[in-house]
Amino acid sequence: MTDLPANPIPAPSAAPSADWPALPLAAWQDTYATLHMWTQIVGKVRLALTPLVNHWWNVPLYVNARGLTTSLMRSGESSFEISFDFIDHQLRIRTCDDRTRTLALKPRTVADFYREFFAALHALGLHAKIWPMPAEIPDPIRFDQDSTHHAYDPEYANRFWRILANLDAVFTQFRAGFIGKSSPVHFFWGSFDFCVTRFSGRRAPERPGADAITREAYSHEVISAGFWPGCGKIAGPAFYAYAAPAPKGFAEAPVRPAPAYYDKDLGEFILMYDDVRTAPDPAASLMQFLQSTYEAGATLGNWNRQELEKAPPSASGASSASGAA
Repeated sequence: MTDLPANPIPAPSAAPSADWPALPLAAWQDTYATLHMWTQIVGKVRLALTPLVNHWWNVPLYVNARGLTTSLMRSGESSFEISFDFIDHQLRIRTCDDRTRTLALKPRTVADFYREFFAALHALGLHAKIWPMPAEIPDPIRFDQDSTHHAYDPEYANRFWRILANLDAVFTQFRAGFIGKSSPVHFFWGSFDFCVTRFSGRRAPERPGADAITREAYSHEVISAGFWPGCGKIAGPAFYAYAAPAPKGFAEAPVRPAPAYYDKDLGEFILMYDDVRTAPDPAASLMQFLQSTYEAGATLGNWNRQELEKAPPSASGASSASGAA
């Protein structure tokens, strides 16, 4: 029998740059703000109906073949799923006995979406009580009173999902190279970011004054990487990577690819999405960033890498892996 390679999971093949669409923040900022609120409403239902899993892993959404999904949840005797479909531009609520309600994703206020969404849940006999205030944003407006956010551009919603679908493949391959504790690859609706997190296995120092969410999220040493559409000084979509707690020398560590840099205000390495999507091999460029920032944090933080890692992942080695079969 042919020996298997050290990391037999094939990497995603390199996609041409045209498959990594542009997502200029200014072009879809209003849609982004509205969609952020809609995902929070749906995400809070998942929070209400699932038991707490370490580091809040019960609350994120997941990328699927058409958009984002809650995965299966339970309300009373009914199991159901809620999905954002960014191809047909619908929110779909579907139960395990094949009852369905849909909402059109179109320009509408958050308040209107909130009312129609809960009416659809109740029509299916599904019930969840949520706190109707947005999380993790400045100047929040109650969902049921928010007539400020009402934009929806289907082209940019679709582009955002297509990016996440690409990232899901690369992040999943990156995750496969680690045999220690790792988060799923998931989308946090509070911060509107897509991420994966590795753990050293050691508890982290207490954070004086931290709120309950932060204490739970950072109870153990982590190195995390992710993507978000940008805000504030990061005026466009970007990848980030950080270590918590950050070991001495982390900010000065050399990382790849060349356009990546350390932002002292954020305490994170940053790589702009446009530098990845315009690279000759976007997947390989992103994998360089994920791997090099992890290696910097793990080495400087004295992680037991020999026990925690498989062979380093490749972003463009599918042909060599398949050739060993």
